[in-house]
Amino acid sequence: MAKIKESSTIQENKKAAIIECPVTYVMEKIGGYWKPIILFQLMSGEKRYNELRRGIPPITEKMLIQNLKQLEAENLIIREARPVVPPHVTYRLSESGISLQKVLRAMADWVVEESVKNGIPLSKNLGDFPAVMDKWEARIRMERM
Repeated sequence: MAKIKESSTIQENKKAAIIECPVTYVMEKIGGYWKPIILFQLMSGEKRYNELRRGIPPITEKMLIQNLKQLEAENLIIREARPVVPPHVTYRLSESGISLQKVLRAMADWVVEESVKNGIPLSKNLGDFPAVMDKWEARIRMERM
């Protein structure tokens, strides 16, 4: 990744915006097209690179690698490489990433509500992600106890 010039005007403006608006901080961490999708895929648990690649068909290899590195740098995911041949690398949510699950779930719920309200058919619904749904429902049950 390219090094960011910390003293630039845009970086100063970003710092000011983060102080003024907490949503800016979230967007700085998970903004972009692919990051929320990758995080959503990892909500169901640890995945290997190819599992992520298959779970997000339109993403290119370059974009997946780039976004995984950025998410790791932001401490939202943990990359674990085992010293074997062939390489065995897995990705999972970090504590910070896990704490974003409510945000991602709220985003997914909003999309479903909006699609129903506006008559826009979705090719998948949240039931198509059973591992995510099971973990989400289990977490809600635990919080209610």
